[in-house]
This record gives sequence, structure tokens and C-alpha cells, in this order.
Amino acid sequence: MFSVSLHKKYSPMGKSFVLMVAIINLLLLGACGDDKAPDVSGIKVEFVSKRMDRDLISIDTNNLSNGLQQLKNQYPVFLDLYLDQVMGFRIGGDYSRQNPGVQLGVRGFLTESDYRALFDTVQAHYPDTKDVEKELTRTFQYTKHYFPNYNTPQNVTYFVCGLTNWAVLMYGDNGLGIGLDMFLGDAYPFYKSVGLQDFIKPQLRKEYIPIAVMRNIYQDMNPDQLDDKTLLDIMLMRGKEQYFLSKVLPFKEEHERLGYSKEQLEGCEENEGFIYNFFVQKELFYVTSMERIYPFVNEGPGTPEISDQAPGNIGTWIGYRIVSAYMKQHPKTTMDELFKMTDSQKLLLQSKYKPK
Repeated sequence: MFSVSLHKKYSPMGKSFVLMVAIINLLLLGACGDDKAPDVSGIKVEFVSKRMDRDLISIDTNNLSNGLQQLKNQYPVFLDLYLDQVMGFRIGGDYSRQNPGVQLGVRGFLTESDYRALFDTVQAHYPDTKDVEKELTRTFQYTKHYFPNYNTPQNVTYFVCGLTNWAVLMYGDNGLGIGLDMFLGDAYPFYKSVGLQDFIKPQLRKEYIPIAVMRNIYQDMNPDQLDDKTLLDIMLMRGKEQYFLSKVLPFKEEHERLGYSKEQLEGCEENEGFIYNFFVQKELFYVTSMERIYPFVNEGPGTPEISDQAPGNIGTWIGYRIVSAYMKQHPKTTMDELFKMTDSQKLLLQSKYKPK
């Protein structure tokens, strides 16, 4: 919670600031809110899942060439992507014993004690993936509800990336890869040793997997366009993503989708007006310098520009509030239409957003 800190930081700004806040609140009408989730139980979703983490660790390290060729038969599209791009072994489809990538890369990965322990830890945390697939099925059903023509993943491949931060990736025409070692829980001791900071902890839990998946799918549907964008543009771009997540993951809490703790979200809600008016007072909405923009729309340990206790990525949260307000004011607008809106000023004004 950071309400005291924010009040201390802004209340001394005087009568002119109080008057401005009052005027803004009178002009901006409306509120944020989401409709009840639709019934998607009748939408059929099917996908095939495979545990490449198990299949890889099971191959005979004394006969890697044959083992890798068998894996290629099982994972014809994913294996080379995994070996070369995820793991960086530079094998290039040559599984012969003369290839240094096979002997030094793959062999070391499968025999070194720390990596063996990592594979064992993944197996202990994920003896099966039924819970993951149950949630993926639900979110794919919601995705098909809102985007009937979208080709949801047909193949889900689980892998171990060696803590290289490859949590989720899309591959081929309809493939989805999930790095299970990036979802071992925030208490897993070796995340810190590979440089993952505490603010990432909420994203390292099993419960975050469908959120990470849908963030990737959103980016697949709507790649970031950051050139010549203002802070308001990017806030609303990120806000649209959060709105999308709220619709396709209605069974996840808002703080989970944002990667916040409950306390951080409560602090934002209690200080919504102060946060929004910070951007107004500092005339930040139309800033185009990425150096000034990034602290407000990227994940980080905090937003000290606003408060020592404010969470990172706070501009994304405000963007989500504005987008939600707009959709409440325009309930017939589809998400496709929302995503195509490029006039951020128009969206802000027509949202009639009123911070609490």
C-alpha cells in the first residue's frame, strides 16, 4: 500500500492543483467495469500436448546422434528451434557426433549436475500438466468466443530452457512452447542466481502460465508499434492488452494479470486519482522520448517518479482503466475494432474516464 506516501507527495501542491483535479473530475465522467464472463462451455477446443522436457532428458547420452534424430521425428518443427534459438547450441540440424554443438552443448546440458537437478525439480513440480491444460482450454475457449477466426494453438510443447528466461514462445503455424523451469514458484532459490529480480516473482508461479501464454498470443495478434508513439499511445496499447487478458482470462484476478501483488493493486486503486493526475500535472501524456516513457509502461521494481511505494508498469494499469472505461461507454465495440483504434486522444476523451 502506498496511499500515505502519495498523499504526502501531492497534497502540498496548493489550491491550483486541487482546483485542477476538481475540474478534471467534473469533465471526465464514467467508470471502469467489466461485464460478466460469457458461457463458453459449448466451444470445442482441442490441442495435443507433449513433454519434450522428459523426452530430452531420457535420451542416451552415449548415443546422442540417434537420440536427437528420434526427437526430431517426434518434434519436427520445434526441436531445431529449441536447440539453436532457445538453447543456443548452433546445431543447425546436424546431429552427428562430430558437431561441437552436440558434444559440448547438448551433452553438457544433459549430464551436468546442476542441469540434471533442474530437470528433476521440473518433474517434481509438474508430475503432470493437467491443471495447466485445463486452464489453457478455458482461455482458448474464451479466445475463440471473441475471435472465432483465430487459430488457437494445436500443439503445446513443454520444455526446459535452463533458466534462460524463455517462458513462452509461439512456433510454426500453430505451436506453443512452455518453458516449465520458468514457472517453479517464487521460492525457487536459483532464480536470483540468474539475475531475476524480486518484482518478477508473481510471474514465476504455475498460476501465471496461462497469462504468459495469452500475452504472447496478444502480441502475435497485435505486434507492438512503438515508433513515434507518445506515452499516452503506449499506455493505451498496453491497456488494450490488459483488457484482452481480462476477457480471455476472466478466472484470473486483476493483480495476477498485471503481475502485481494484491497489496500493490489495492494501493493503486486507493490512489487512482493521484496517479492519473501525476501524468496530467507533469504533462507526460504526449512525451515521445522512450527514455522518459519506459519507466511508466515497462515492468520494474517500482515507479519512484510517483512514489517510493508505487509498483512498476503503473502506466499500463492506468491505460487499462481508460480502455475499460471506453468499452463500458461503447459496449457494441468489438475487441477487433478496439485494437484498430489509433487515435489515443479520441479514445481518452470518449472513454469519459473518471479516476476515483
